[in-house]
Amino acid sequence: MNRPPVLLHALLAAALATAAATAQACTSIVVTRGASRDGSVMVTYSADAPFMPRLLRIAGGTHAPGTMVDVRGWEDNEDRGKIPQAERTYTVVGLVNEHQLSLGETTTGGRPELRNKKGQLDYDALMVLVLQRAKTAREAITLVDSLCREYGFGSSGETFSIADKNEAWIMELIGKGPDVKGIVWVAAKVPDGCITAHANLSRITTFPLNDPDNWLYSPDVVTFAIEKGYFKTDSGKPFNYRDAYHPSQSASVRRACAGRVWSIYRRSAPSQNFSDAYYRGAENVEDYPLFIKPDQQLGVHDVMGLMRDHFEGTPYDMTKGPDAGPYCSPMRLRDLAFKVDGKDYMWERPISTQQSGFVIVNQSRNNLPDAVGGLTWFTPDEASTSCFTPFYCSIDALPAPYTTGTYDKFSWESAWWVTNLVSNLTYDRWSRVYPDVQKAQADQEAALLKMQPVIEETAAKLAAADPALAQSFLTNYSVSTAEAVFRRWQDLAQTILTRNVDGYTKDANGHPKAAGYSEEWLRHVVESRPDQFKLPETKKPVETDH
Repeated sequence: MNRPPVLLHALLAAALATAAATAQACTSIVVTRGASRDGSVMVTYSADAPFMPRLLRIAGGTHAPGTMVDVRGWEDNEDRGKIPQAERTYTVVGLVNEHQLSLGETTTGGRPELRNKKGQLDYDALMVLVLQRAKTAREAITLVDSLCREYGFGSSGETFSIADKNEAWIMELIGKGPDVKGIVWVAAKVPDGCITAHANLSRITTFPLNDPDNWLYSPDVVTFAIEKGYFKTDSGKPFNYRDAYHPSQSASVRRACAGRVWSIYRRSAPSQNFSDAYYRGAENVEDYPLFIKPDQQLGVHDVMGLMRDHFEGTPYDMTKGPDAGPYCSPMRLRDLAFKVDGKDYMWERPISTQQSGFVIVNQSRNNLPDAVGGLTWFTPDEASTSCFTPFYCSIDALPAPYTTGTYDKFSWESAWWVTNLVSNLTYDRWSRVYPDVQKAQADQEAALLKMQPVIEETAAKLAAADPALAQSFLTNYSVSTAEAVFRRWQDLAQTILTRNVDGYTKDANGHPKAAGYSEEWLRHVVESRPDQFKLPETKKPVETDH
């Protein structure tokens, strides 16, 4: 059958044909109920690839036997053929479904010889199918395995965040080689009261083989590694998933990936004083724990803040130093690695990065009806210069600005383009412009978070009496709120342009003041070229007696 119009208009689109090759750059955090302030299970996902996304909504329903469905993800919108449709599918908004099942991911790569490029399911199409067909995290894990065995997995190694309203899991998977269907995988339940994070680097190492309440794995995860020569049984060491399937732990890989995990952990549990040694590439040092207990329970706002990190407050603060330019910008242009005089160097790779297509913070809560408890806080573009807005999992419509736009043409009617415009007006003049962006962001999100319990209390009462009315109420709230955020960001872009022009910044009265440069940056300029800018010293006239 043809793909439903709602899917045609709401799938996340791609603009670059090379997106699939460059998508190995995402960050995901998982927060359990006991680690969150309000009992939420939270999953974050920063989709860091050069594609222009639109917010996803796929309507669920029942389907007649023999119905086929197109296999499509959001990254490149490529048609990967058809598969039989499930008899019953669930509505998906963003990456959370109507039963509060929530997903995130990061690409980990792993052994390239294990990729089956003919596999019908790339990671994004797989995630969409799972959200349409599973109710719980454990169902999702089983479904990931069965779908890959039936249709083949086409991506390289992946780490999935998988959560429902009661528990959260982290699942690592990789293919079995060219033309071979199926995956080898392991999944760990995140202990209640803990958090975990992954950022393009495999996180699971050794694990128990006899704890099905907390650890699940494919039956051949060990024997396949033995068969391929990835694990030697006579080594005297226990089986290690990462060593077998993701052996590269080079200094550059750690610098680009482990630093993000380190920064999440050091901010969430400062009392544990996590060392930066592994992140900085030191030899013979331990990786960061798979799970940690935060010093204090995390609220939604705290988690949003983690997704805005540029290593502020550390020796690697990207808003400091000459590399930040005259206005303290955390943006570093790609490529991350570079050479100077034959020596290798690398920029820091932060959680919040300019190439983000979208960022989400999903909440799932067992103390609320599913229609109310599941929501995605969504923003197009990157988190540090944008504003999260809530979309509940039960809504039946999306705001036009969040489903509009193409990568190759700017539009004032597209939320992605407007948000991206604010970002790009901020990057090069960070210290001058970012305070205005932060204020707009803080004001808007504080108001939304303050309204959240009021909205949800009302919606829960409506859901008990009239589910259709509750859906309408939450749809109207989600759409109107997103439209208000969009208009605020339109105004913010114009304000930035008007207030900061030709090297001047206007004060509260509209009077232009020269922005100038900091003494620190001027000192760097003078030290790098001491003679070019120096004025000749003026000799004082010699006084003589008359």
